[in-house]
Amino acid sequence: MFVDRYEVVAYNTATASANKIHDDAVARDLGFRGGLVPGVDVFAYLAHLPARNWGREWLDGGAISARFESPVYDGETVEVIGEPLDDGDAIDLTLFDPRGVGCAVGVALREAPDPAPALDAIPPAPLPEPDGLRLASPEVFASFAGGVLGTLDYGFHAGEAAGEYLADVRETLPLYWSGGLAHPGWLLRMANWALTCNVRLGPWIHVGSQLQLYGAIEDGARISVRSRLAGVTERGGHGFVDLDVVYVVDGERVAAACHHTAIYEPRALRRG
Repeated sequence: MFVDRYEVVAYNTATASANKIHDDAVARDLGFRGGLVPGVDVFAYLAHLPARNWGREWLDGGAISARFESPVYDGETVEVIGEPLDDGDAIDLTLFDPRGVGCAVGVALREAPDPAPALDAIPPAPLPEPDGLRLASPEVFASFAGGVLGTLDYGFHAGEAAGEYLADVRETLPLYWSGGLAHPGWLLRMANWALTCNVRLGPWIHVGSQLQLYGAIEDGARISVRSRLAGVTERGGHGFVDLDVVYVVDGERVAAACHHTAIYEPRALRRG
């Protein structure tokens, strides 16, 4: 039976983050009611319904896109509504806050629309030294050769660390807890890190992502997170950056690919 709704109490996992958009005082100064729940975690809430309805099949070859239209705040009970489309091969997703505001919208697909990128679609590159990160700007982004950012490497361990992540995003599905598979929202966190480990940022906002999945990531896998700039633009007074991210597992296969969009410089903080 198709499950069409999911309720969860939102949790701000990033109150201690260097990104002060998640800090209550800073966020209020920028016009918000408080610190924003990270977009990557709102994405994880949206990802619950396709995983619940399609199971591992979805992690092995599905897709999900999301756009964040209004803030989600810590402690709010939010509801994700899913409407099946295309004879059940797609789910239209909307996340509502307690006031009925649609804070995030997305679409999950049973099958990814594009084939997996080649292993060398984005080459590996060294990371800058942490104490040498330059403040993000069009000029700094343009200085990355071929737009390629430094590569991150992570191990996935379906134990205490993975359990802590699942608890943080309030995920309950056995697919992750006892199945030992990596959550798509965890992959999206890596797209954030691909940005923050390559440039220095002030308060910034993740606004949307499209993630395609090409094979579930199991316990013990080593993940190479390779990213390339796909665009640096100004829209509505904000500075936007787009990244293409490829996740290579154990140097042998592409497990996922993501297009990731963020406001790296909100207009309230634009430098003269």
